[in-house]
Amino acid sequence: MAALRGGVGGALWRRGCLPALQLVRRGSKAVTRHWKAMHFQRQKLMAVTEYVAPRPAVPPRCLPREKEAEVAEEDNGYVRLLQRQVEEAFRDNRMIAVCQYNSMPGEDMVLLRHYLRKHDIEVKFFLNEIVRPVLSQSKYRNLLPLFVARNILLVSRETKAKEMLRVLKGVPQVNLLGACIDDTILSRQGVENFAKLPALEVVQGQAVGALSLLPSQTSSLLQRSSAHLTALLDQHIRQLQEGEGGTPAQPSPAQNPQGTH
Repeated sequence: MAALRGGVGGALWRRGCLPALQLVRRGSKAVTRHWKAMHFQRQKLMAVTEYVAPRPAVPPRCLPREKEAEVAEEDNGYVRLLQRQVEEAFRDNRMIAVCQYNSMPGEDMVLLRHYLRKHDIEVKFFLNEIVRPVLSQSKYRNLLPLFVARNILLVSRETKAKEMLRVLKGVPQVNLLGACIDDTILSRQGVENFAKLPALEVVQGQAVGALSLLPSQTSSLLQRSSAHLTALLDQHIRQLQEGEGGTPAQPSPAQNPQGTH
């Protein structure tokens, strides 16, 4: 066994451990080139022979931007139809409320629409990409900061702010951001203050009552002196008629005799 280990077997074992390919580096040095500045004459030659592209006939600032061209290409009939619907919603309704819409089940959304429809309030879904171009060219451009996330519009032909707040109080997924009531932009606090005001009919009745009170008081003051004068004249005529008939006139309580004996 020792002979096998030290003899042929040992030689085979040592031969199997040697690598199949051996790389031996000679003592040569690597050739490296250091950076050297270009000669001045060559620099001038490179500058003179540099390619200069021809100028366009139309200046670049006069050409339409690429983004605007892409938007113009994407614009189609459906987008114009939606923008027309937005314009009609703002033109035909006196109250337009902007609300932030969070994800909610479809059944809850159906109930919300049902409760709002009882008060003649409609729910409108429009993308911000549709609403913002329309508002930027109208008198409602101050509403643009409200259209950032997912929004819905609550529109009504009447100012039903109190009924709208009562319904939204039970729906935490829909948050009121602001509204435009009778062409007046209001914040959330402004809408709440507007809802606390009495109805228009009540205010009109109070105004009519206050305006009619002053003329009635003035008329009564003007008629009081003439009525008093008429009463005095009637009393005087009655006293004269009684004196002509032979019956001494009874002194009125207002007339006190000078003295009694």
